[in-house]
Parts: sequence; C-alpha cells; structure tokens
Amino acid sequence: MALPSFKISRKRWKWIRAVLVGYVLVGTVLYFLQEKFMFHPKVLDNDAVLNISQPYEEIRLPVSDGKMIHITRFTTTDSVPRGAVLYFHGNRNNVEHYASASELLTQSGYEVWMPEYPGFGKSTGERSETIMKQDAELVYKLLRSRFAADSIIIYGRSLGSGPASWLASRVDCKRLILETPYSSMVDLMQHYAFIFPVRWLAKYEFDNKACLPDVDAPVTIFHGTSDGVIPIKLARKLAAASPANTELIEVQGGGHNDLREFPVFVDMLKVIVKDNP
Repeated sequence: MALPSFKISRKRWKWIRAVLVGYVLVGTVLYFLQEKFMFHPKVLDNDAVLNISQPYEEIRLPVSDGKMIHITRFTTTDSVPRGAVLYFHGNRNNVEHYASASELLTQSGYEVWMPEYPGFGKSTGERSETIMKQDAELVYKLLRSRFAADSIIIYGRSLGSGPASWLASRVDCKRLILETPYSSMVDLMQHYAFIFPVRWLAKYEFDNKACLPDVDAPVTIFHGTSDGVIPIKLARKLAAASPANTELIEVQGGGHNDLREFPVFVDMLKVIVKDNP
C-alpha cells in the first residue's frame, strides 16, 4: 500500500521558513541582549553627592584594580543599633532609587547596608552572577566585622533576592527577607519566553529555590497578588522549596513596586524586624 504523500506548497514553505528565521533571530537577541533586559543601572560619578534624604555614610570597598564595591550605610538614631540589614536592591537605577526602603528598617533600630552591583551607582568592575555572589560575600564579611551574625538580617528585593538567597544559604544570619522574589531567573525567563530553551540561553540562573533548603535562618517572603513583573506563582514555588522554614505573606492587590503602600506589609515587616528576638 502506497504511503500518502505530504506536499508543502511554496507559499506555505516560505511562511514556515520566515517563522523559523524569526525564531532564531529572537532567540539570538534574547541571548546576547539579556543583560539589557535584566539590568537598568544609572552610573554616578565617584564624587557625586547622593540624592538621599536619610542620614547615611558611604563605604568604598576596594577589591582590585578597576573594581570597587560602593556601599551606602543608612544609620539609625538608636545609640546602640539592634543589628544591621544587608539589603540587596532591584535591577534599576542605583541606591538613590531604593534609599526610602531603609526608613522603616532604621526606625526599627537597624542600620541598613545597601551595596551597589557592578556598574550601578559608584560601583565599578565587570558584572556576572559569579561576581555578584562574590561581592555579596565580601560585603557580608565586612559587616560581620562590626555585627554578630545573629543580629544581621539579609534582605533581597526583586533581582536582589538572587544574591540574598545565595548568601543566606552559605552564611549565618538572623533572618532572610525576600520582597517580590523569583524562584529562579530561569523560571522567570521561562514565564516571558516560554517558547525558547531558556535554560540553555540564560546567562544568569540565581536558583533561589535550590538555595532556600540550605538557609538555617527563618525566611519571610512578601509578594503582591497582582505583581505584573514577577508573578506570584514564582513566589509560591519558591516558598514550597522549604515550607517548614518559610512564611509567604501574600499582599492582596499588591504590585511589584508598591508593597509599602499596604498596611499588611508595613505592619508585618515591623513585627519581623523589631519584635523578633
């Protein structure tokens, strides 16, 4: 019995070829330009005065020739700080954009140390996932020279949940707080580019869900149910990675950048940082 023949018309073949070419082109752009999508830094001159209203001081941590980690230390009015919060911010601008997030924490008696990623603000040097992790560890070691581990809270917001989760899985701390985190960078890319093999294309993995089981300290996750940047399903997936140690606080109606406008976020954060023994 003769097998049926399948013929593709010239017009249809041209359409298929165009789709394939477009797929390859978009995948190529996704690979080579993913840092442009991920990072939106604003560089500052080394002698620039920061546009910040809170009391602060600048710490410059030299690493090597051409590389320096710039840290903004937000101070508290308490004569003896309760501890320190090592705060890893999001993917845009620089410390000026995130400075206001320190207010609630300093009012609760904690210093806030906010390092910049390479290429952000006044920090210099090349940027990669490995380098961002190494920088996080260097800043933690400097912080540990001034504070005991059980008085240090590690805090990661959005992009910063990556270095924060990784660091907390390797060092001792009082608590890990994650605001609008992702389960992994690969999962987040998959959400937006689901038709591509993003695991092969991703230059940054930041696998938070793999880190959480190795975090000995309590973990608190804040995430808005209406987050249009990082969907809450990724926060739920992250929390499920270490359910015995993790509390997920879902902020009803909260987006990606407005959680501080919701009383449940403010009230719970106050309880965590001020009343936690």
